[in-house]
Amino acid sequence: MEPRRSDKLKAESPEKHSGSGRAIVIGPYLRERAARESAPEAEIRRTPDARLDEAVGLALAIDLDVVDSGIVPLSQIRPATYLGKGKAEEIAGLVKSNEAGLVVMDCALSPVQQRNLEKEFGAKVLDRTGLILEIFGKRARTREGSLQVELAHLTYQRSRLVRSWTHLERQRGGFGFLGGPGETQIETDRRLIGERISRIKLDLEGVKRTRALHRESRKRVPYPIVALVGYTNAGKSTLFNRLTEATVLSADMLFATLDPTLRAIDLPHGNRIILSDTVGFISDLPTMLVAAFRATLEEVIEANLILHVRDVSHGDAEAQSGDVRDVLKELGIDPDAGKLIEVWNKLDRLPEHERERLTNLAKRQTPAPVLVSALTGEGIGALKALIEDKLGETRRKFEVTLEAAEGADASWLYRNVEVLDKTVNQDDGTLVMQVRVDAANEGILTAKFGARVKALG
Repeated sequence: MEPRRSDKLKAESPEKHSGSGRAIVIGPYLRERAARESAPEAEIRRTPDARLDEAVGLALAIDLDVVDSGIVPLSQIRPATYLGKGKAEEIAGLVKSNEAGLVVMDCALSPVQQRNLEKEFGAKVLDRTGLILEIFGKRARTREGSLQVELAHLTYQRSRLVRSWTHLERQRGGFGFLGGPGETQIETDRRLIGERISRIKLDLEGVKRTRALHRESRKRVPYPIVALVGYTNAGKSTLFNRLTEATVLSADMLFATLDPTLRAIDLPHGNRIILSDTVGFISDLPTMLVAAFRATLEEVIEANLILHVRDVSHGDAEAQSGDVRDVLKELGIDPDAGKLIEVWNKLDRLPEHERERLTNLAKRQTPAPVLVSALTGEGIGALKALIEDKLGETRRKFEVTLEAAEGADASWLYRNVEVLDKTVNQDDGTLVMQVRVDAANEGILTAKFGARVKALG
């Protein structure tokens, strides 16, 4: 195994003591040639070092004490243990010497592979899917978030019910006097899990209906939806707080926030939008999690505009961008359809020459990304202006003429549509206002002001 334990990990690790909190993180990655033949494109985008660093970050996100980590290059995946026998024995020795109670495998293990590795290592084994589920379980705060995580966790757990423990094979007596041999414990567990999954799905259908009602009510007022998406820890929540002056939890860790948050904000010309912060994406995001969080991610699907927040200070920014685009495609959203703006975040972490390089690179791209620092506020004004311009591309301009005494109607326009300009007619004192409104809400404007409205194009 190629050791990858950093000095930082050495410094932060407490004195040796046994316990399940002490973990070893293993990156069992196919060699480049083998990976190109069988691995998903997302795995090829990253170097093994970058993938292992992310796995260590995931382990630290649930407060595990990572005492060692390393890469295991593989020529092929073994059906029984994923690793070769020699590597499995080597890791077993590391587990014993480090008194670790947990081995995190940065890959997707089958139930049989997980069971065999646990026997070989003499420690609990957690694969990438299980690790992400643990993080989600810890981060969920709302009832909806908890239900979504529980659904994903039970779906995963049901596939793990293999006959690795003798008590799962014991039969329980049937019901009634003529009861048959009954069902084994494993069958009972599967049945109970299945029943719980059905109940959660019903509850989530209720959540979905409630969200649909909320969206319908928002459509009755001309407030476009702008959704933030991005790789986990790209700075979405910090940007959300900067734009809305809210206090959503933001921290330098993977999956700091899970539950969606929506806030109304006013843009420079008075146009009001609803900004939505969503769960962060990650490479190899378990399919069951995408399915479980679909009710939440529908805010992204229904959005008028999507801000793709990227951490340009990260060494794997391009690979992370590719992973986010993959998840968007999985949700049925075409990243190249014209409603996505790239927001290059964390400028404050870059040296001057790198900032200049990215600025020049952004100017050559169409549409041009916006460079910001959510932490310091740099570039936020330009981002708001671009959001307004992009939303304006699908809106028509109108001219509304008001009497001098109709101040309430002028106030309504400022609250409900984008006011571009206003002039006072010196001859009769009437107020002429140029406004812009999306097609879905043109009827509201014309119904309210009738003959006082004139289309400008």
